[in-house]
Amino acid sequence: MFDSLEARLSETVKKLRGHGTLTEANLQDALRDVRLSLLEADVHFKVVKDFIAEVKSRSLGREVSASLNPTQEFVRIVSEELTKTMGEHAVDLDLTGRPPVVILLMGLQGSGKTTTSAKLAQWIKQRGKKPLLVPADVQRPAAIAQLKTLAQQVGVDVFDTQSGTPVSSIVEGALSDAKRRGHEVMIVDTAGRLQIDLELMEELREAKAALEPKYSLLVVDSMTGQDAVNVAGEFKAQIGIDGVVMTKLDGDARGGAALSVRAVTGAPIFFAGIGEKMDGLEVFHPSRVAQRILGMGDVMGLIEKTQKAYDEKQARQMARKMKTAEFSLEDFREQMGMMRKMGDMKEILGMIPGMSQAMKKLGAGGPDPDREMRRIEAMIGSMTPHERARPEVLNGSRRKRIAGGSGTTVAEVNSFLKRFKDAQRMMKKLSKMGPGGLKGLMRGMPGF
Repeated sequence: MFDSLEARLSETVKKLRGHGTLTEANLQDALRDVRLSLLEADVHFKVVKDFIAEVKSRSLGREVSASLNPTQEFVRIVSEELTKTMGEHAVDLDLTGRPPVVILLMGLQGSGKTTTSAKLAQWIKQRGKKPLLVPADVQRPAAIAQLKTLAQQVGVDVFDTQSGTPVSSIVEGALSDAKRRGHEVMIVDTAGRLQIDLELMEELREAKAALEPKYSLLVVDSMTGQDAVNVAGEFKAQIGIDGVVMTKLDGDARGGAALSVRAVTGAPIFFAGIGEKMDGLEVFHPSRVAQRILGMGDVMGLIEKTQKAYDEKQARQMARKMKTAEFSLEDFREQMGMMRKMGDMKEILGMIPGMSQAMKKLGAGGPDPDREMRRIEAMIGSMTPHERARPEVLNGSRRKRIAGGSGTTVAEVNSFLKRFKDAQRMMKKLSKMGPGGLKGLMRGMPGF
């Protein structure tokens, strides 16, 4: 969602590097570009004003004038101020206390409350707690059925809410049910409206008074930009909120809500919702988001995704095969399957420092990583087990059969096999080299 902001800020930094030194004149130009970038990203004007003032004050201070590389210092200051604007540190849910710990989810209709409820239940379940989902959206009967279906998907219990039951009766019954069945956490999905109205606010006040939740979390749609910030401000003033969940952060939005909501409301962002899958809920890390906005990637996020997808024993076996050059096409297909588990490949590549901008340079006509992987998997799937183990037996007629079976051309099959052979040769060389030899090999390779 921060693509356009990242591109604009990268251009600003590139201009500064061209100057070599940081003067008040080129700093003014840089700050003007940053201000415009943030406003175009739909960041709240007051947040932009305070942000620019702080960056300017620090950039003209001693820490930059004493630096050997003022441009890098400017980037560091911008990164730190972005992080501070979004809340400095990740905030985790404290689920200790007398069970059931109640989490009340609020928000407007269409913000993603019901899906977020199920995602949160799965996130809590993965941390060894037993959650109970409570459908309390009596305004939209379909929401009750939806939450019951999602509860089955994630394998958690759900309270049997019946349509037409008053909210007060639902929460009373759910609390009793949670205590009786030993649930440690209770997640309540409340009703929403298309806009804030008196009836909605009164209903939420009653639910909050009856439940006395440990956390009242507001679910906001990041695609709505400053509207999301205004909604958060209203809920904070009228109901009180302990934190925010930003949904649809993988959508084509400008990012202003994520950069504004913490500064405007004072409420921390607990989670970011990514995609429709039930594992698409991530703890919001302000520093990592700031780094990605500045094109620095998200190495820690990448490591965490890798740890989730990769089995340690499998990883060791694969490393041994690579070292001994026994890495087959079957192994390669297995590796791709593991990578696919990590999520969208464009998102994964965007976590690698510098890769996001490199992919943009390729433009719309550049390769789609997910599409390329599917094509390669189709090619390998069209081979026999013997061919996957011994690719050297792949003569012209076999390659033609593989191309036909995978919906590709013979030229594409040839290109893939050549790249795989080059990779095998590289692994063999690397396994025989010490650190010094590795440096020499990399110097001789184009692009390293």
